[in-house]
Amino acid sequence: MTHRDHVSRRTPELVLCAVDEALATAWRSVATAMEGRVRVHQGSVLDVPAQAVVSPANSFGWMRGGIDATYARAFPEVEQNVRSAVLAYHGGELPIGEAIVVPTGEPAPAWLISAPTMREPGERLPEDTVHPYLAARAVFQLWRDGRLEEGLDVRRAVDTIAMPGLGTGVGGVAPETCARQVGAAWEEVFFGRG
Repeated sequence: MTHRDHVSRRTPELVLCAVDEALATAWRSVATAMEGRVRVHQGSVLDVPAQAVVSPANSFGWMRGGIDATYARAFPEVEQNVRSAVLAYHGGELPIGEAIVVPTGEPAPAWLISAPTMREPGERLPEDTVHPYLAARAVFQLWRDGRLEEGLDVRRAVDTIAMPGLGTGVGGVAPETCARQVGAAWEEVFFGRG
């Protein structure tokens, strides 16, 4: 067994997605230093063959802007699934630093992982925000430790996660800041470094 084979079983494949060059460049700058199965896709997150996509949502599950609006158009049931899960498991507000996984209602990707980067829809994040780190850490911990409603471990149902920028659109987070924070969360959750 090679080191890469060992690593591949303890992490998902993470596909860092960017439609713009600035974020793609920032993703590439950190992806090369990240252990495990990490690659960059320049294009839509929806073009990646993945079992799960990440929604850098708001705490209330409204999916009206940015990539969330794209998800809501592509997966007509998903906003209601997110809102219902937020209400059922978090009293109507999913805190930043937490994540939930819900079915998209489509065969692929079958799952959407909602990890808020902002409390209110459309919120502009401060320059020194750590919300991309908190959201990414929640996604990775959910993959590692979480269970689907059917009781199946998330890591058994999801091998590939497609992740767009976290807070880089509406939230105004610099691509380099997002990329560094996602890389730090990956290393902390899967390799004990942080």
